[in-house]
Amino acid sequence: MEEQVSRIYGIHALEEALQASMNISKVFAQTNQQHPKVKALLNECAKQGATISYVPMEKLQKLSKGRNHQGIVANIAPVSFVTLEEMVTMANEASTPPLFILLDQISDVRNFGAIIRSAVAAGAHGIIIQKKGGAPVNADAVKTSAGTLFKIPICKVDHIKDALFYFQAEGIPLIAATEKGEQSLYNTDLKNGFALVMGSEGRGINPSVLKMIDTQIHIPIAAEVDSLNVAVASAVILFEAKRQRLS
Repeated sequence: MEEQVSRIYGIHALEEALQASMNISKVFAQTNQQHPKVKALLNECAKQGATISYVPMEKLQKLSKGRNHQGIVANIAPVSFVTLEEMVTMANEASTPPLFILLDQISDVRNFGAIIRSAVAAGAHGIIIQKKGGAPVNADAVKTSAGTLFKIPICKVDHIKDALFYFQAEGIPLIAATEKGEQSLYNTDLKNGFALVMGSEGRGINPSVLKMIDTQIHIPIAAEVDSLNVAVASAVILFEAKRQRLS
């Protein structure tokens, strides 16, 4: 199953796409491009068979719809999605205990991209999203993830509960982050494999999803702050898991 990502833009996104061996078909670069890093990226794209077109700034602005393109825009092949079975199989073959992240309708693409970036940095094995209701897997997601979207398996399901049932059948514990969670993050053993559920920016985790969770945790924060942004909260939990696994 695939979803078209027609364009990516910016130095980091293109660099990550090249490192991930993505199929780049065409690159648009600013006329008289002199940035050493951009020139090196263009040379690498040309070596891999991409067509290079030099265009004025106005054309790049139009192609990127006014976003920060840093003088470079690229057409790229579709992002491929994996099945849950494929994701779990790959995770079981890894050298670290499985770690999955399920996003219950995260709608802000900036949060989505930031979560992907943290997940890759923390060594997670896959991200599960719903087919409808969440942030799209598009050029904005590639940009906000700094290209790391290409470095982690992503699975789409009809409903998050479909993935929860599958993980339960596979014996993978389910952990949800919620302000009402009775257990502190720092009293939770994250050394073994688990699947982390994070809720949407507005309503959090759906109550019907919470009923299926094995462990509900909260992040201890100062009384002056009501809650953390979902991307920040995800990063805190992911790196606590990484810390525990390194200790």
